[in-house]
Amino acid sequence: MQRRDKIFGYMAGIAAGVTYGMNPLFGKPLLAGGMAVSSMLFFRYLLSMLIMAVWILASGGSLRVTWREFKSLALLGVMFCSSSITLFESYNFIPSGLATTIVYLYPVFVALIMVLLRQYPSPRVWASIFVTVIGVFLLCMPSGRMELSFAGMALAALSAFSYSVYVVLVNNDATISHVSPKVLTFWSLAVGGVAFLGITTAEGASLLDGVNGWKSWVDIIGLAVFPTTIAVFTIAVSTRLIGPVKTSVLGVFEPITAIMTGTQAFAERLTPTMTAGIVLCLAAILFMVTERK
Repeated sequence: MQRRDKIFGYMAGIAAGVTYGMNPLFGKPLLAGGMAVSSMLFFRYLLSMLIMAVWILASGGSLRVTWREFKSLALLGVMFCSSSITLFESYNFIPSGLATTIVYLYPVFVALIMVLLRQYPSPRVWASIFVTVIGVFLLCMPSGRMELSFAGMALAALSAFSYSVYVVLVNNDATISHVSPKVLTFWSLAVGGVAFLGITTAEGASLLDGVNGWKSWVDIIGLAVFPTTIAVFTIAVSTRLIGPVKTSVLGVFEPITAIMTGTQAFAERLTPTMTAGIVLCLAAILFMVTERK
């Protein structure tokens, strides 16, 4: 692999983490306004899918895939939307900080899956995974007493596992190895959009409940552009260039961004423990990306 491609892969992985970490910036106001999770995710995926379709067609590309390719792409879509819905549902049982910490176990899941596929991460990468998990725990450590819920922790773990499978499949499914990241992103989002439309319909909720004027639409568009379109696309690019394990470690920029968004946009407190977590995570990333091998 050329050095330029490797650097671009790391940059794409960081971009994926940063943009995915913008979820609270756009999602919190919508949920506070009474919008159902399934409705919010439906609009998020629908608009993202349309953005990708326009981009692909405007650049002279095609949305066509074979039936065999579609089956693999549909599985990607199911894994990605499963990760989204189980994470949001876990918030009903456990604090969001604990849920985020459990979800960030996904680099461990990715590494273990790769071991099963006989692709072994280096000791330096294993060390980076270990340190970033500790850093995320410090970042998201809940304060005060809390009641642990098996259901909540199971949902958060399922979210992590679903996302792990998604990341691994992007780079290791030979059926879609030649499908461009843009087309892969489009079909993953399309499957997710259909799934969330079905969930919203089954719940009997109105898609527009909680949409209160133009500010709500700004938040919906923000969700569709940053933590969805850009995040899903850059995940695919990064995974193809530097592999799923390193891409998953770079996902640590997600909780870091979410924490910084909370402090700047929602006046949340940045504690010394959280600062230590950020420093640990950044040190682990620097340790990983300086590997010569």
